[in-house]
Formats: sequence, structure tokens, C-alpha cells
Amino acid sequence: MSGNKQKSVSGASKRFKRTGSGGYKRKSSHMRHILTKKSTKRKRQLRGASLVHESDVVLIKRMLPNQR
Repeated sequence: MSGNKQKSVSGASKRFKRTGSGGYKRKSSHMRHILTKKSTKRKRQLRGASLVHESDVVLIKRMLPNQR
């Protein structure tokens, strides 16, 4: 007999991706709308992805049980 599989939080699976070294990468916020008042430098720096802070990794692992 096999146990039941837990479902991932679908919002978290869209926002976070697993890296090869075991961390999680995320996209920067504040890039959806009201872009005219933000400087070009600020928008350029928000463009790339960054890693999730180590204090939040435990919460994300709990939300994404099938990606371990």
C-alpha cells in the first residue's frame, strides 16, 4: 500500500523554481504596473531573478512537498 501524495500550493509552484544546488529562485516584485514613475535603473535591476532568503526556504519546502 502506498500513502497519499500531498498537493503542492499552486500559487507557490508558479512563483518558485528549484535550483540545482537545492535553493529556490524567485522573480522580483514591483514590475507589473505603474512603471512610468520608476527609473530605468530601478526597472533594470528588478529584471533578473534572485534566490529566496534562507529563512523562507523552510516555508517554501512545506508548500512544495513534491519538489524535494
